[in-house]
Amino acid sequence: MRAISLQSGSKGNCIYVETSGGRFLVDAGLSVRETERRLGLVGRHLSDIDALLVTHEHTDHSLSAGVLSNRYGIPAYVTAATEEAMACRGYGAGLASARHFSPGDCLCFGSVRIETLPTPHDSVEGSVFVIEDGGLRLGVLTDLGHVFDGLGEVVRSLDAVFLESNYDPDMLKRGKYPAFLKKRIAGPGGHISNDESAELVAGAGRVFSWVCLSHLSGENNTPDVAAEAHRQIAGPRQNLHVAPRDRLGELLVVSRAVESVA
Repeated sequence: MRAISLQSGSKGNCIYVETSGGRFLVDAGLSVRETERRLGLVGRHLSDIDALLVTHEHTDHSLSAGVLSNRYGIPAYVTAATEEAMACRGYGAGLASARHFSPGDCLCFGSVRIETLPTPHDSVEGSVFVIEDGGLRLGVLTDLGHVFDGLGEVVRSLDAVFLESNYDPDMLKRGKYPAFLKKRIAGPGGHISNDESAELVAGAGRVFSWVCLSHLSGENNTPDVAAEAHRQIAGPRQNLHVAPRDRLGELLVVSRAVESVA
């Protein structure tokens, strides 16, 4: 299994995942043209995509979902409530190849299983995904709302993960955002902080093949600050990467995680 972040953050999100049983996009927050351009940089194309998995309706995750799905005939896996919300925003109107699921359902593509999990993020029906192929498990866990019950158990089951590490609490507190927005970000429907993300990694009791810190804030975080929080809390053994906010990330190969030795 291989994966690459095409972009991650409030300006647009899209992750490409390649398995033995299919090629997937998680979210479509970039234009169709830019999505195709960035895939082309790693020798992949939209015509190769077997399914689009949509986490929720916010523009930075759904901008081109309708056009991408309809133009290329790519089935879009989305909850009914999310599709309706996307249509209201103009990003899912006439989604010809929608395949509805309910958070908690398992989607199967041959030998590939994709678990869907509900999140408390402030969307109509947010979801995250765990993709399993050949016994390897990759989590795409962003826009989480808060560290909800069962999230730690999910993280402990993974071999690799794109994990939200949105903000540094001190930078958010001292930053220029208005009070209502700071409250929303740090509240139960917003995002999780560097420290919360790192505690999830530390609590997993394993060394992941890699952890890619994702959905970093451009105002209230930096890659160095996020990585340092993880090193301090989760320890130096984790193979850390950071998904860029404005460009293609690294092509990452999923391998077996190993249990930590106390």
